[in-house]
Amino acid sequence: MHSTYQQKVLGNNEKVLMYTRQHWFFLAGNIFMELVIIVVLSAALIALSAAAPVFLFGLFINVIPLVSMIRDILLWLNHVYLVTNRRVIQMMGVFNKNITDSSLEKVNDVKLEQSFLGRVFNYGTVEILTASELGMNRFYNIHNPIAFKTCMLNAKEELSTGEFANVVAQPEKEYIPRLIKDLDELRQKGVITEEEFADKKKELLSRI
Repeated sequence: MHSTYQQKVLGNNEKVLMYTRQHWFFLAGNIFMELVIIVVLSAALIALSAAAPVFLFGLFINVIPLVSMIRDILLWLNHVYLVTNRRVIQMMGVFNKNITDSSLEKVNDVKLEQSFLGRVFNYGTVEILTASELGMNRFYNIHNPIAFKTCMLNAKEELSTGEFANVVAQPEKEYIPRLIKDLDELRQKGVITEEEFADKKKELLSRI
């Protein structure tokens, strides 16, 4: 689901093909200590049954990690990555927006970095090399990086052949067979194993 603001940055006849954000693991890592501090302080206040001034001071101290946690969640929710039929967009910021986009026409190479844990939990870093002034754009630890890369490369190919001239974005269930085909090609090239292909194929088919 895309926000009104995200729709506003799209051009005429520009359609969103894929939408993702940083994997939730990294949000959890950012807010873990804040949650621990909130729980410990709350438990201490209850256990001590402190007098009113001390209790109020404790509540005030507890607000600091709570505000920090809310800030981290809002930043994560508003840092999104989009693939459209024309470009790749990185959008961040809660109130002040910072948008970086790379035209598909200027994308030269795409690099995927995925650790063992990234392959297990489906996250990784996608690096885009372009002919623009930006040169390189990195999307760190995003969710579903293989599908993101595949979607981007397919969109670039279709843009170059003019297939997007009168085409709207396909619903996810119509796009899944293409993703399975691309994953099969990766399997044949040895990029992913038979087990990874089977697991991902099963996951994609469950969405139809």
